[in-house]
Amino acid sequence: MNASPDRTQKSLTLVLAALGVVYGDIGTSPLYALREVFGSEHHPVPIETANVLGILSLVFWALIVVVSVKYVAVVLRADNHGEGGIMALMARVLSQERLGPSRRRIVIMLGLIGTALFYGDGAITPAISVLSAVEGLEVATDAFKPYIVPLTVAILIALFMVQKQGTARMGAAFGPIMLLWFSTLALLGALEIAENPVVLKALWPGYAFGFLASHPKLGFFALGAVFLAVTGAEALYADMGHFGRGPIRRAWFGVVLPALLVNYFGQGALLLADPTTVRNPFYLLAPGWALLPLVALATAATVIASQAVITGVYSITSQAIQLGYAPRMTIRHTSGAAMGQIYMPGINLALLVAVLALVLTFRSSTNLAAAYGIAVSGTMIITTLFAYLVARFDWGWRTAVALPVFAAFVLIDAAFFAANTIKFAEGGWFPIAFGSVVLLLLTTWKRGRELLRARFGAGALPLDEFARAM
Repeated sequence: MNASPDRTQKSLTLVLAALGVVYGDIGTSPLYALREVFGSEHHPVPIETANVLGILSLVFWALIVVVSVKYVAVVLRADNHGEGGIMALMARVLSQERLGPSRRRIVIMLGLIGTALFYGDGAITPAISVLSAVEGLEVATDAFKPYIVPLTVAILIALFMVQKQGTARMGAAFGPIMLLWFSTLALLGALEIAENPVVLKALWPGYAFGFLASHPKLGFFALGAVFLAVTGAEALYADMGHFGRGPIRRAWFGVVLPALLVNYFGQGALLLADPTTVRNPFYLLAPGWALLPLVALATAATVIASQAVITGVYSITSQAIQLGYAPRMTIRHTSGAAMGQIYMPGINLALLVAVLALVLTFRSSTNLAAAYGIAVSGTMIITTLFAYLVARFDWGWRTAVALPVFAAFVLIDAAFFAANTIKFAEGGWFPIAFGSVVLLLLTTWKRGRELLRARFGAGALPLDEFARAM
């Protein structure tokens, strides 16, 4: 039986809304990912055919294995009553009766560390996304350079002020913009690929392995920048409660993944044709007359990109409150149909302060790129470990199947994490410091509740004695 027109329409509406909320983060990575690989101040990859094909192959297979297979196909199944994110996954793992006390303590600590790191990512993403878009004005003329930071600050303040409208309403407004954004990504990339189709060779994984084998040290450094192409995957999972796994999967395979791949390959083709475009290969894909409209569209897209992690932080905080790791805060439900769509004014303000501090301190997306990656790659490792436990205990996967699959995922996550740790002194310290403060707050609140409960319990009359006295 065919789906009813109303049901089909509702499904398409959710897919469009998911584009507008869930995929903004990963969808704006083309603004800076390849630029940081080939134009990095510290370890730039020389623009040669073999190197470009190797990097494009790494990006392609990272998107396929990390996002498409691990997150979209596997991890999205590991929800906790419809909610996603590291805290929901931790709660699901803790529900397993097979876990002993020592393992439960390890799971709890890992979950809290992953949560704390995700907060660091939640602060960096809005800052780097909006800055990278507004910096496109510098491509048009250097006269705009003094206005980049003030304009970024103004845009971010406006974004956080509209959060109270709710993700459903914003998703409906943002969805068409993101559909236009992904269509533009695909168009710009396809036009350049048509001029230099040799980049399509990078679909073969041998180019990725060949690049890493030929340049092991440079390849290791490059992995930290390649990782920027997949940084929105954890926010994708954390936002699952807002729309459900079905619309998120359809949006990824139907729109987001094809557009991202075509654009990355288009940038690679442009770099091969003109290495001087390394200063900003994304914006230089566009003809001169389209530059300012593209900056405007990119700015709108990066504002939406920030939405993915902001709503993810709301979801994670709500779960922390339910599990007793955070104090009760004001939570406003913004939808009568979807329980997961919430707004938290206190978290919204705290996150805005952190984001503005980052923008005013680092002042460019290149500087912020050094801080980006270490937090989310650390969270990804913990998510993979928890998903393995769910696969073994909940889904009934045999060890012979689950172990090699998740070992491969952990190996990839660990490689990205290691590559990002070398950027600690350049800015990677921030998410670690920010996450450490969050971790201290989470553990202190939980321990304080336990001590208070024990104190009151010690002086309380046992229930059976109370009943006999009545």
